[in-house]
Amino acid sequence: MYAPTARTTANRSRDRMSYDRATAHAVLDEAYHCVLGFVVDGEPRLLPTLHVRVGDTLYLHGSTGSRPLLAARGDAGLPVCVTVTLLDGLVFGRSQFHHSANYRSVVAHGTAHLVTDEEDKRTVLTALVEKAAAGRAADSRPPSRRELAETAVLALPLHEVSVRARTGGVRDEPADLDLPYWAGVVPLRQVAGPPEPDAGVTAPPPAYLSGAPVREPVGPARPDPAHVTGPPDTAGVAASGAQVTGPPGPVSTTSPWYEPVPLRGEHVLLEPLTAAHADDLFTATAEPEVWAHLSHPTPTDPAAMRAVVGTALDARRRGERVPWVQRCARTGAVIGSTSYYDLDPARRCVAIGYTWLGRPWWGGAVNTEAKLLLLGRAFDELGAVRVVWQTDIRNTRSQAAIARLGATREGVLRMHRQRPDGSWRDTVQYAMTVDEWPNAQARLREWLRRSAPAERG
Repeated sequence: MYAPTARTTANRSRDRMSYDRATAHAVLDEAYHCVLGFVVDGEPRLLPTLHVRVGDTLYLHGSTGSRPLLAARGDAGLPVCVTVTLLDGLVFGRSQFHHSANYRSVVAHGTAHLVTDEEDKRTVLTALVEKAAAGRAADSRPPSRRELAETAVLALPLHEVSVRARTGGVRDEPADLDLPYWAGVVPLRQVAGPPEPDAGVTAPPPAYLSGAPVREPVGPARPDPAHVTGPPDTAGVAASGAQVTGPPGPVSTTSPWYEPVPLRGEHVLLEPLTAAHADDLFTATAEPEVWAHLSHPTPTDPAAMRAVVGTALDARRRGERVPWVQRCARTGAVIGSTSYYDLDPARRCVAIGYTWLGRPWWGGAVNTEAKLLLLGRAFDELGAVRVVWQTDIRNTRSQAAIARLGATREGVLRMHRQRPDGSWRDTVQYAMTVDEWPNAQARLREWLRRSAPAERG
């Protein structure tokens, strides 16, 4: 805990204040920029800049010619105040007085000093690049001595720090609760868009940019089902995409539930889907049969497949989906894709879907082992208690594949969504619970051992 001081003690709404060290660090680490306040020649100055926290020191990026960096050269350092704010939602009250915002903010007071040691400066700048994207430092040229000389870094020890936050919903007056006005919270979050290559760049976007960071909003527990066009088919060869057009529910993409960790079996490899996989996916799945039960037509060229992959990556950035590409473990060839979706870590539930696989790999061990890997990840690593599949009632092949996994058919959702031809689809829903998983796992492993020995070579 940070010790409260006269400067960090609030005069009002003290219930919103915190001095918890871990909470303060989390806000500082999540934010990409801060505002640096200082005084020059008796006048206040505010400077937006980049920052990174290393241990209990906050480092601020700047130019050697900027006024605060020049003022910090002396032994006395520069008295500063640094603020960071994450805006999580807009609160709409029935009265104008009770309109507000949900937010998390940190204020740090102290004396900043210029970092003069060259190696210390290199370490801080590397940390700043790694904050933008873990792994980026290895994929970029380190600064030259001239560039280091032109770059300044301020170090602010984190000793006098406070956190202030507002969460929750509307706090209207009791007399206003019957007014005929909408009231509630509109969640806000920072979402990274698709990487846009610079002119002349031919290298594909690195994998760490396909899952760019997403801030956790504070808002409704789940998206309004009325805004979801429908869940996907989820068995071995057919899937369709759910589009969420309403306000997003809360996601915490730092949770392992949202991380497409590589999964390896004897027959199939699952690795995080990236834009670089699109051309190989087009080659592997360019047959109408593969797309017969999907909500969009067969991609007719690599550009159309890139759009399909882009949709999946956009959904990952929004925290709605965790997509993998499937590779043949024997040849390394890209052969399809599969995903988690409808993730609910609080209720420990996840759906498997958006699965499509090239025609040559139907009926073999690849799809079964891919589902075994995904089920193992869900139940054994994430602690899920329930895994769900949904498929078009016409897709009898998918239904048989799901049942073979050991899932239980729970019912039919009638007129659940529209197909591309405009007809209404009935959706068959299956699920497996954690109590059913041990027996299902044993059966699937035995089936793979007996049925697919030839594919191990």
